Amino acid sequence: MKRRAILQSLATLTVLPLISACSGGKTAANTPTVITVQPLDKPHEEWRGLVSPAAYRVLFEEETEPPGSSPLNREDREGTFICAACYLPLFDSANKFESGTGWPSFTQPIAGHMETRRDFKMILPRTEYHCARCGGHQGHVFKDGPPPRGERWCNNGLALRFVPKSEKLPALRG
Repeated sequence: MKRRAILQSLATLTVLPLISACSGGKTAANTPTVITVQPLDKPHEEWRGLVSPAAYRVLFEEETEPPGSSPLNREDREGTFICAACYLPLFDSANKFESGTGWPSFTQPIAGHMETRRDFKMILPRTEYHCARCGGHQGHVFKDGPPPRGERWCNNGLALRFVPKSEKLPALRG
């Protein structure tokens, strides 16, 4: 009897991502987004010397930094959060909020500056997002954020740099 229950559970786990992927729910992953920046044609390996080793692992090997480790969690000044690799502006500080998750969280990105796709690395599907210019992995978007959008763009702090409003944004890097 136990063997049958285990086999049924495994079969259910196998089909679960397909059910979710076929669902018609409106999420950031299936909301059409017009990319407004020109993607770079630069191999990920070429970014290795331009960012720290830890940032490279997050941006181009899709690792996740430990929760609570980023000083950007406590960043509450006005300004812009930019991609740590190519310096594309990704989030306005007006859209940052404290989610209690241990990672910088935002209600929305700057329109046209992110690309999303489904991620099945944790078995259940998630929506992963990347910088639309360099392809650097930023984090995942979830449907548990505050109103009105209900989205939580959960970002790795190592994948971002903060530029205070009083400072000029750096030139895009390529």
